[in-house]
Amino acid sequence: MTTSVAPAPPTGRPTEAASTRPGALAPSGGLRRRLALRLLALLALYLLWEITARAMRNPTFIPSPAAVWHQLVVTSSVHDGVRGYSGHLLIEHLGVSLRRIVIGSAIGIAGGLVLGLLMGTISWLRVITEPVVTFVRALPPLAYFSLFIIWFGIDETPKLWLLSIAALPPVAVATAAAVHGAPTGLVEAARALGAGKWQTTRDVVLPSALPEIFTGIRLAVGVAYSSVVAAETINGVPGIGGMIRDAQRYSQTDVVVLGLFAIGLSGLLIDALLRVAENRLIPWRGRI
Repeated sequence: MTTSVAPAPPTGRPTEAASTRPGALAPSGGLRRRLALRLLALLALYLLWEITARAMRNPTFIPSPAAVWHQLVVTSSVHDGVRGYSGHLLIEHLGVSLRRIVIGSAIGIAGGLVLGLLMGTISWLRVITEPVVTFVRALPPLAYFSLFIIWFGIDETPKLWLLSIAALPPVAVATAAAVHGAPTGLVEAARALGAGKWQTTRDVVLPSALPEIFTGIRLAVGVAYSSVVAAETINGVPGIGGMIRDAQRYSQTDVVVLGLFAIGLSGLLIDALLRVAENRLIPWRGRI
């Protein structure tokens, strides 16, 4: 007695069911849908802005999109011998502010990483420093910027100190919490295999803490961005925050809105780059 066996489909060709399964085109379809939704949201916001500006009929209160676009052209070029805004192009204002943000954030992040690591590994140090870090984090930047001006003058130093102090607490808190909350099983397993305290911290605690640390870094950069206008309140031109403050004095609302767009869009770009770096450097996120 013979048994007939149906031949299996060739391994090199996907079956029709496999090629038409519902999730086969999901990634690209989902991306197109997200892009379409974002474009629709931007269009809706633009229309709302345009309608509100026309209804108010007060460009000092709400400038129209066309007025802001005009200021973008004016501040980005030279007209009748006038260079941009206050003698500097918009890209130059933004470049100076970004340089201050990068330097201040780098100093604050480095200090926050060291302090957070110490707070997470040394219990008595955490008891002492945690209230101080929380106290500084609760202070608005302008509260201590005046003190920095008294100490360091009105040049670059007080601005960099302000951005550094503003960026330090988020990283310190995130690092301390991540290090202190490292998986106990992994730590005990490393010590059982003969790893010392420093080796355990380097090879087990830090890799498991990196996702939360990166979140703290992103928050720190965001805090630095939100503090740049305060940092450039005094002698901030060239600088996008200084441009905003100067335009506010003369009720140039369209320039103020343009400066806010410049800060916000550059902040989105920097945050996107940080997210890409996070995905590349921490592929194990969510797997520990």
